[in-house]
Amino acid sequence: MEQLIGTGVALVTPFREDLSVDTIALQQIVEHNIQGGVDYLVVLGTTGESATLSKADKQLVMDVVVRTNAGRLPLVLGVGGNHTEALVEELNRLDLTEYDAVLSVSPYYNKPTQEGIYQHFKAIAGASTKPVILYNVPSRTGSNMSHETTLRLAHDFSNIIGIKEACGDMVQIDKIIAGKPKDFLVISGDDFTALPTVLAGGAGVISVLGQGLPSQFSKMMDLGLQGNATEAYQIHYQLLPLMGLIFEEGNPAGIKSVLENLGLSKAVVKLPLVEASPSLKGKIQTFLKSMDAARV
Repeated sequence: MEQLIGTGVALVTPFREDLSVDTIALQQIVEHNIQGGVDYLVVLGTTGESATLSKADKQLVMDVVVRTNAGRLPLVLGVGGNHTEALVEELNRLDLTEYDAVLSVSPYYNKPTQEGIYQHFKAIAGASTKPVILYNVPSRTGSNMSHETTLRLAHDFSNIIGIKEACGDMVQIDKIIAGKPKDFLVISGDDFTALPTVLAGGAGVISVLGQGLPSQFSKMMDLGLQGNATEAYQIHYQLLPLMGLIFEEGNPAGIKSVLENLGLSKAVVKLPLVEASPSLKGKIQTFLKSMDAARV
């Protein structure tokens, strides 16, 4: 799956003030990323507020992204949850023709054992007609998928092709990289570990910030994949303050503020999330202006 090496972005779902999907803004964001040089797009992940979208809205988002992308970049679809049986049924029902892989989060809230996590993904692997990327994000799920479980799945199922690892722990990431099958993709799920992950032998990132600043983020990741750590870290440190700012009040409130500043979409999010505070929006705007000034 070489097409999933490099910079993937977890697309937001932009909304109008009435909370309907802003299809024009979504087209603009997709085009912004394609022109900015990202390698692939991730649809209906956590950043896309998939948890609060209706089935009709999810289908609308899928249709708009597929139509706008027009086959230019690989697409990954978020299909995850904590109800294994329902997920298997969904995978049997979905038309995945336009997608190169599915991204499936480790079960949240239930807090399964490692064996439960393994059996969950075994069922997903058996049901999916497309390659599966695991997604470990303990801060959201309430449980960590251990490196042993990840490696067990990687070795046992040929269609489990990678992991989006958002544990924030480079020791765990290093252990996965050290023990993985040759072609298994270790993808950073956190912007701040993206460069360290590729320099350690990982495949890239599924980024939040990358969709706002695709050219800068993609250049950083390309340099990292080439082993040019010095130049890559120069960009990393330039972007590091903004990586922190966009998560200061949760995701995707922060990145939606960035996109609003760029004139791509409104900062509207759906409850129980709320928009970034005026204070945070001000800090984001100030930082973006300083970046523009530095480029002049």
